[in-house]
Amino acid sequence: MMPPAEHPVIARARAHADRVAIVDAEGAWTYAHLLHRSSMLAAALLDGRNEVAGGRVLLLASAGIDFAAALWAVWRSGGIAVPLSPGQTPAEWAQIADDARPEAAVVSPEFAARFADVERGRQVRVVSPFAAGRLPAHDPDPDPDRAALMLYTSGTTSRPKGVVLTHGNLRAQIECLVEAWAWTDADRIPLVLPLNHVHGLVNILSCALWSGATCEMFRAFDPAQVWERIASGGATVFMAVPTVYFRLIAAWQAAPGDVQEAWSAGARRLRLMVSGSAALPVRVLECWRDITGHTLLERYGMTETGMILSNPLSGERRPGSVGVPLPGVEVRLLDEHGAGIAEGEPGELHVRSASVFREYWGRPEQTSAAFRDGGWFRTGDVAVVERSMYRLLGRLSVDIIKTGGEKVSALEIEEVIREHPTVADCAVVGVPDPEWGERVSAAVVLNPGAALALGELQAWARARLGGPRLPRRLLVVEALPRNALGKVAKPAVARLFETG
Repeated sequence: MMPPAEHPVIARARAHADRVAIVDAEGAWTYAHLLHRSSMLAAALLDGRNEVAGGRVLLLASAGIDFAAALWAVWRSGGIAVPLSPGQTPAEWAQIADDARPEAAVVSPEFAARFADVERGRQVRVVSPFAAGRLPAHDPDPDPDRAALMLYTSGTTSRPKGVVLTHGNLRAQIECLVEAWAWTDADRIPLVLPLNHVHGLVNILSCALWSGATCEMFRAFDPAQVWERIASGGATVFMAVPTVYFRLIAAWQAAPGDVQEAWSAGARRLRLMVSGSAALPVRVLECWRDITGHTLLERYGMTETGMILSNPLSGERRPGSVGVPLPGVEVRLLDEHGAGIAEGEPGELHVRSASVFREYWGRPEQTSAAFRDGGWFRTGDVAVVERSMYRLLGRLSVDIIKTGGEKVSALEIEEVIREHPTVADCAVVGVPDPEWGERVSAAVVLNPGAALALGELQAWARARLGGPRLPRRLLVVEALPRNALGKVAKPAVARLFETG
């Protein structure tokens, strides 16, 4: 009789048993240790049952071996992992708990007191990451169609929704990135991003563990600490959001000359640096290239789909472009009537692949509306193909501004405004207006000690921006509202103009 099939993540880990899988604040942990910890915790979650059978399990665990073991334990018990972020508030945890209706939660001791209000009155069984039970005879059937993970959307344009990804979806996402970005067991990657989003959880942690590589997990982002780790020569890959690169650049600029030289030399030894989860300003890309010699590989993806487009590992990485479809991914652009468009014309991006999610949790109507003919997922993002590469123009709902009878891209306007010598950062939104439909409105963060008036900005930008794209309102702010991944929350920006 053949032994039961193992989950591919577990089977691959056994082949790397003696290698270091995780490095965290407590030390270095091998794949063998991760397998043992996850097996013991899976037994505690099962609590004598054969499997959790699709039960949702919240994960509120420290970045490191605790989180990785908890994630695998949920999968090895047949459950659906629902990661929370330590950076969220208890009210946000409660909102997710009420929507997901979990049967259990794995909570690190350091978060237990803050989680108590969520636990109270919700019938959630709380389990420590160190819990252990009677080991089951074998893991549940690793059916690729079974739900594995539920991630909540960023909520930058609407109320967060639970995105259900199957084991098959995750495998497709991981395998396409391992192929496209040439992951091997020799790779070593620092992880400074939240683990309740695809970028940190799939692109970094899961790809590293799938490959037999080492993931160095930081509980908080400290620019100097990350620079020192990069400069040490141990890392081979680094992935982050534009906000992280912005802060790393600022730390480098503030450092003494000898430190700058050491940091830059260390960064040049890495084989790959990637940016994603938000649009990368061209100015940040150019500054990072000057400091490190790396042209950041920009890519594009979503919670619902994993990664869709990527600049090449080898070859031209065009500033402002997100490249071409990844292996196994089909894309198309359609106009507002659902018709195909010619190269150079903007259209809504649709995607079809094995990586696309199964459903929005408990929202069948929204799930149905998100797909059209033949299983194409409507991303809600507008893009254009230029010289065979895709360039994003923004979200259909918040980044495409309808003003004076024309449609303009907020992202394109932002790129121009960032070139102004007094502007450190900016966000452009459409504000309702009875004459224009929407007015192009810019919220800007200025360099220290700088000042900027609307008329001055308009005079400077007039040669760079055509009439409908010229900002009609200007608001100077200390900081732009962002979510945990550094994406600007455009609805929050628009509300600033209601009182600004």
